[in-house]
Amino acid sequence: MSRSPYRSLTRRQLITRGAALAAAPALVSPWALAQDKFPNRPITLIAPWPTGGSSDAVMRAFAEAAGRALGGTVIIENKPGAGGTLGANAMVNAKPDGYLLTQLPLGIYRIPHMQKTAFDPVKDLTHIVCLTGYTFGLAARPDAPYKTLQEMVAYAKAHPGQVNYGHTGTGTTPHLAIEEFAAKAGIVLQDIPYKGSAEILQAILGGHIPLMSGTMEFAPHVMAGKLKLLATLGSKRNKAFPDVPTVKESGWDTVTESPWGIGGPKNMDPALVKILHDAFKKTLDDQRVQDTLDKFYMPTVYMNTAEYTAYAARTYAAEKATIDRLKAAGKI
Repeated sequence: MSRSPYRSLTRRQLITRGAALAAAPALVSPWALAQDKFPNRPITLIAPWPTGGSSDAVMRAFAEAAGRALGGTVIIENKPGAGGTLGANAMVNAKPDGYLLTQLPLGIYRIPHMQKTAFDPVKDLTHIVCLTGYTFGLAARPDAPYKTLQEMVAYAKAHPGQVNYGHTGTGTTPHLAIEEFAAKAGIVLQDIPYKGSAEILQAILGGHIPLMSGTMEFAPHVMAGKLKLLATLGSKRNKAFPDVPTVKESGWDTVTESPWGIGGPKNMDPALVKILHDAFKKTLDDQRVQDTLDKFYMPTVYMNTAEYTAYAARTYAAEKATIDRLKAAGKI
C-alpha cells in the first residue's frame, strides 16, 4: 500500500496547506484559467465610419488577417457618426472579454475637450496596439501664385488674411494641423469648413478655393496634374510622393500623422491583451493588408501596448492645449 504524502503532516500543517490550495485559484484571473479557449465565438470590431470608404476597407483587411492569426473570426460592425467616437462610446459598458473591440481614431483624444462625451479616452479604454495612420497634406491649385510651401508662406505674409483653405470641419485634424502650422509660420490663413473631402475637392477643382488640407483623397488629382501637393504632414515623406517634402522638412516643426489602432474596454486581462496585440501585430506582415494600406496611402505606424497607452495620455494632453489655444484665438 502506498503511503499518503500528507500522512506525516500535523493537523495544523494540513489545515495551512489546504487553505493555501483553496486560495490559489483566486490568484489567477478567471480569463487566464480559460485563455486556451479564446476566441470561442466571433469577435466584433467596430469601424466608426461608413461602409465603402478607405477606413472601412483597411479595417476589413485587418479584421480578416487578425481572424486568421487568432484562429477565429473578426467581424466588422460599422458605427458612423459623432466624429468617429461611437466605437469608444461602445467600450464604456462593454465586458472586457476581448469580444468587442474598436478602432481608436485621433478624434477620440480631441472631441472630449470640445464637447461632453460618455468616455475618457485614457481611463475608459485599453489601448491594445497601434497599426497605421492617415496621411495628411496641403494641396494647391496649379494656377495658385505659389509652387512650394515656402512660397505660400511668403505670399500669405504679403497678403495677410487673404489666403483661404478648405478643410473637413472645425476641430478636425485637417483643420487643426494647418492652424498649428500657420501659427508656427507666423501667418494668418482663412479656413473654410466643408462637410467632407468630396465637397473640398469640388470646391478646389472648381476654382472656389486655392488650397485644401485633407487626407490623401486628393492623390489621384495630384497625379493627374490637377492639383499641386505642397507638403505632407507626417514625420517622413509619403512613399507615393517621394519628391514632396514634409512640413517639418520645409522648416516648420509640425508633424501630424493621426496614428490609429485597436482598443477595448478598460480592465482587460493583460494575458488577453497580449494575445490580441500579437495577432494584430502579425497582420502587418500580411501582404493583403500592406496592399490595402498602400492603396489608401496609409503608412505602417506600429506601437506596442505600453507605447500606445503612453501615446494616448500624451495626445490627450496635447489636444487640450491645442483646443484651448484655438478657442482663445477665436478659431473654434
